[in-house]
Amino acid sequence: MLLSGALLAGCGADGASDNSTSSGADKAAAPAVGGAADQGEAQAGATTEGKDTPAGAPDLSVDQRSIIYTGSITIQVKDVNAAAAQATGIAAGTGGFIGGDDRQSGGDGTDTATLKLRIPAAKFSSALEQIAKLGSEKNRAINTEDVTEQVVDLDARIAVQQARVDSGRKLLGQAKSLNDLVMLEKEVATRESDLASLQAKKRRLADLTALSTVTVVLLGPDAPTPVDNNDPPGFLGGLSNGWHALVDSLAILLTVLGALLPWILALGLPTWAVLHLRRRYLRTRPELPPAQTPTTP
Repeated sequence: MLLSGALLAGCGADGASDNSTSSGADKAAAPAVGGAADQGEAQAGATTEGKDTPAGAPDLSVDQRSIIYTGSITIQVKDVNAAAAQATGIAAGTGGFIGGDDRQSGGDGTDTATLKLRIPAAKFSSALEQIAKLGSEKNRAINTEDVTEQVVDLDARIAVQQARVDSGRKLLGQAKSLNDLVMLEKEVATRESDLASLQAKKRRLADLTALSTVTVVLLGPDAPTPVDNNDPPGFLGGLSNGWHALVDSLAILLTVLGALLPWILALGLPTWAVLHLRRRYLRTRPELPPAQTPTTP
């Protein structure tokens, strides 16, 4: 009996230890499974959130912007015609062309020429440096204008207007009466005209951004150099402009007085002499007694 009780007690202890081991393993496995599920849900949520988040406006870099380059340069050369031919060749070598040619022959080394060159924007700086080496550079000016916002706005407006034209044409094909047909034709014509105007503006901007404009002024060896009259900004600029305006006004006033002075001497002196003599005569003339009125009886 004692031996049987000891055997039963040992079996019970083994069963309890097995149960405790199994429950511990189950508890350890449960968090692992839950953690994996939570990680998968987190990844799925992150993927879904990434898909649903709207993309922001693209940040345009410098090379993607639409910029209009314009420049002017004045050069004093030995031979104006030869320098003009070289400047035209430089423009043609960059893939551009000449947009205007105005030459004036003054003789004795005072010839001048004004060339308007259209040069691709990518080669604007290099072409300007080549032109500057044709002679002695006197002045240079470069201006830039960023029209990226205008281009983006025109693209959006053109897309909207194209959609309006397409819808109008679709309705025009479905017209069932003459009045509807006439009305729709007029509306479609108006929309097409607006679309053509927007497209013309887009082509104009594309031309200005693709081809830069360079104004080249060539001066002969004895031609006078143009003076730069750029006034300083702010108070000094206003003071300078006011002084120049005062000097110009005084010059005009003196010119008018110089033109009127002969007339004043020719007409004013005789008139003054006549008035002076008359006043003197009136002072020296004896005064007449006052007339007496007859008395009635």
